[in-house]
Amino acid sequence: MLVGAYKDYYRSYLDRPQDAPCRPQSDYERWIQRYDTNDDVKRQRWKSAARRLASGPGISIVMPVHNPDPEHLESAIQSVLGQIYPKWELCIADDASTDPRIHRLLEFYASRDRRIRVVRLSNNVGISEATNAALELASHEWITFLDHDDLLREQSLIRVVETLVSQPQIRLLYTDEDKVNERGEREAPHFKPDWNPELLRAVNYICHLAVYDRALLNEIGPLRSECDGAQDYDLVLRATQVLEDENIHHLPEILYHWRMAKGSTAESGQNKDYASQAGLKALADTLRVVAPDARVSKGLFPTTYRVNYPLPETKPLVSIIIPTRNAHGLVRQCIESIREKTDYPGYEIIIVDNGSTDREALDYFETLERSGMARILTLDIPFNYSRLNNFAVAQARGDIIVLMNNDIEVISSNWLSEMVSLASREETGAVGARLLYPDNRIQHAGVILGIGGVAGHSHKYFDRGDPGYFGRLHHRQNLSAVTAACLAVRKSVYTEVGGLDEDNLKVAFNDVDFCLRVRESGYRNVWTPFAELYHHESVSRGPEDTPEKQKRFSNEVAFMQQRWGLKLTLDPAYNPNLTLEHENFDLSFPPRRETFLRDAGETRASDAAACGLQS
Repeated sequence: MLVGAYKDYYRSYLDRPQDAPCRPQSDYERWIQRYDTNDDVKRQRWKSAARRLASGPGISIVMPVHNPDPEHLESAIQSVLGQIYPKWELCIADDASTDPRIHRLLEFYASRDRRIRVVRLSNNVGISEATNAALELASHEWITFLDHDDLLREQSLIRVVETLVSQPQIRLLYTDEDKVNERGEREAPHFKPDWNPELLRAVNYICHLAVYDRALLNEIGPLRSECDGAQDYDLVLRATQVLEDENIHHLPEILYHWRMAKGSTAESGQNKDYASQAGLKALADTLRVVAPDARVSKGLFPTTYRVNYPLPETKPLVSIIIPTRNAHGLVRQCIESIREKTDYPGYEIIIVDNGSTDREALDYFETLERSGMARILTLDIPFNYSRLNNFAVAQARGDIIVLMNNDIEVISSNWLSEMVSLASREETGAVGARLLYPDNRIQHAGVILGIGGVAGHSHKYFDRGDPGYFGRLHHRQNLSAVTAACLAVRKSVYTEVGGLDEDNLKVAFNDVDFCLRVRESGYRNVWTPFAELYHHESVSRGPEDTPEKQKRFSNEVAFMQQRWGLKLTLDPAYNPNLTLEHENFDLSFPPRRETFLRDAGETRASDAAACGLQS
């Protein structure tokens, strides 16, 4: 059971009050000035690295060109020429541009630097075929792609090569990115999670900069013209389908500027409906191999998607476990909402009575059991959420377990079908739901590790209709943990990892600990926005406001930090450039990146222990 962590357990690097207002997105300029502006110290370090890696791998930069703004094209080429790492080649295919300035510009640069190679196509063949033509010019062992009006940063290639050399298992590397507007100003940074296969099936979050092992591209085949408009999405879907998790690496640094040109998907996805259609085909084609019974539909936003996984042919029995003590009104509301609104046919309700004394509650439990609407198990012990659930799971008949708080209220009929369809998948561990406060603000959209010192709820207090950070409130995705207020998991997985820790985590963070153990056992935890319920949070137990409760909570925080250490601040579903002070995906001042701390001269043992370093 995850409760709101006290701010005292986590202190920011910044000397500012803990209740200071959240920073708006416009603070990106200030963030850039402080932490992401290149200076001579950084350049010298990158140049030293480039000399050290003189025999390192080469990178072929592939650029299809068709009638771009000549100034933008020249800026793109100049961003390649300005690379600190010199072992590159720029492979350009001019897709029959009609603007004579483009031909002259390409000829000029090809004549000035032999690393720039150009082929001019006689007919306009489209972006995929033009990209394939440029690929035929490539001779290096690594391939990346640059749109004809976008920009690389001067350190882009050296940072990529440093990472590739230090981690030879990598076959696909991607970085963070931002956008540059018509005034040349940087905005809209996309600080991405690490490899997140479920999120990739909702949106191409990988996008730019993506660097591929040449042998991998040879294996999966060329770009497909039938996916023009989403050819990069199709490519990354096919590539990740044949890779192991360890082969895919995220470098959490802004190394690509995506230009917001008129009519481009960078400016607005709505400008390219054909891109959505192409992405739909790319995803459907991929799923025919890995999930042939799945169905794909468009998502809520342009170029986003929803995968509908089927329920097993024989629908498993689900055991819904609800611990409670008294709280007759809450329990009745919870159970009646389940019975009246759930479209999934096969479930049992197990009430774990934790020593109720209220006559009305006891009479209600008796009625439920006598009518066959629920089973009543009694365990009269001091409140121990973990033990109550473990006790019930041992007696549950279902193959799928749903842990549910007594203050949950069902509002969408498909909630259980959605969660069972995910929990039944072999690779899936725990499945979490989208929980709302009664006023329709977000209570839980998954758990982010490190917030408050241990963990916090993603997007807490956002409005129900808010897209969230890059649409993540409306995308199914892999997360490190989800709350046990409504959590589905196969009984076999629950048993395999030993259930909830009833000795050390009686009340708080037992769900986070459980999910981390599930993840360590090789399963993927999933959060879905398509199972939606109300959560009248902790109404029955009240706040953690007594000395005894606060001491117990402090002990549970200490236990989590001792057991999981720096993993609590290295959440692969999050990003070290995003804050651990709030649940809103705001910028981190400063970033928790090793490269930043090293360049700024701020690395201290205490800071490293507090933050957790990631390169």
